[in-house]
Amino acid sequence: MNWQNLLSTTRFRTKEGEIVPTVTPSTQEGADALRTDFHIDYDRVVFSGSFRRLGRKTQVHPLAQHDLTHNRLTHSVEVASVGRSLGNRGGVMLQAGGFLPQGNTPGDIGAVVQVACLAHDLGNPPFGHTGEDALRDWFRNPQNAAYLQGLSEAERNDVQTYEGNAHSLRILASLEMYPNRGGMRLTAATVGALLKYPWTTLHPQYGMKKFNIYQTELPFIRRVADELGLLPLGADHWARHPLSYLMEAADDICYALLDLEDAVELDLLTDTEVESILSELTYSESAWHAQSSRQRCAMLRGIAIGRAIEDVAQTFIMHQSDLLRGAFKGKDLLALCSPEVQNTLEKAKELARTRIFRHHTKLITEIATFPCLGTLLDILVPAAHALLANGRTDTRQSLALELLKNENPVSADDSLYQAYMKILDFVGGMTDNAAAKMAQDLSGLGMLR
Repeated sequence: MNWQNLLSTTRFRTKEGEIVPTVTPSTQEGADALRTDFHIDYDRVVFSGSFRRLGRKTQVHPLAQHDLTHNRLTHSVEVASVGRSLGNRGGVMLQAGGFLPQGNTPGDIGAVVQVACLAHDLGNPPFGHTGEDALRDWFRNPQNAAYLQGLSEAERNDVQTYEGNAHSLRILASLEMYPNRGGMRLTAATVGALLKYPWTTLHPQYGMKKFNIYQTELPFIRRVADELGLLPLGADHWARHPLSYLMEAADDICYALLDLEDAVELDLLTDTEVESILSELTYSESAWHAQSSRQRCAMLRGIAIGRAIEDVAQTFIMHQSDLLRGAFKGKDLLALCSPEVQNTLEKAKELARTRIFRHHTKLITEIATFPCLGTLLDILVPAAHALLANGRTDTRQSLALELLKNENPVSADDSLYQAYMKILDFVGGMTDNAAAKMAQDLSGLGMLR
């Protein structure tokens, strides 16, 4: 792989069933355009409905009442900020080493990583990772096996494995802006940086665990991978874009360290405990002038993130040649960082696992996620199956399919797989509040208030 191809600004659209290049907006605006192609990518993500809905989706604490608790929107903005810093720092080092192609700047690296970070959680369903589990559980339940008859192995795997990463790609490649005609039509570079798991559910090792590509977006990704020069490692399996490692690191840093602040706000941890966790990265700094525990945690967190950024960027440059050859051996960049960074993030994650993720208030809401999303699928999937497999629906089923008419309606021309993906688009795209309310209303319990 080489940086000239990896930073491609080519965009793609669907035309008569083919994936073809489309006009680059900044080229239309001229050489003195105020926005680069990567800035245009950023704007398209920010102004999408899917991005806006992240404001009502769970980060860690479902339906949190505290005003300062993170949701998926604030998390994505913060990850994008860290990602931009990582990309800018890495870009400066790439330029100093003579690796950046002519016409590209360090800011281009920062912008690509920033947009990938901004878009990385677009596909998260209501109630976060528990929502993913609930959607998978419904389709894997033996009682619902009849609805999957007739699907290919890959199609069955897709609907049984709702994956936020794959749905993020689906949203930007198929659903938003130009539905079924290229989606947001982001640059190839940005799409490549988003692909944390560039394979499908048929990958022999990871397919039913983590993946980035549904069958619906496979033709698009094949074209993007060719444009970027991603190294093929197997059937519909490619080496990762090097910048995806920076996106991943930014997400991990924020996920580990910022969740601690939420825990302090919710009185699940003390600021002293957080200070102890961050001590290896903040030992030479002082937050003595902080006027509250909240401010103290924020100051120490800022110092820790800054040092993690320095370490990750240096690790990225040290392993650049391996990344370009598709021969990087680490689990991720953080696994090869300094012991101080590794220890701090691991201690933070362990504290979250034992003190935050298993708190009883969180557990109760997570348990309720399964019947909540199950209620929606209990109504929608049988209705779609009746229409497409039996050619007719009863009154209740017809009404159920009407729920999708303003989104991406199921039609008699769809295959079962296409219909189920549309249902997952609908349910997965809902906010926590909308899903909870609709489930209550459909149960009949919300009729009298």
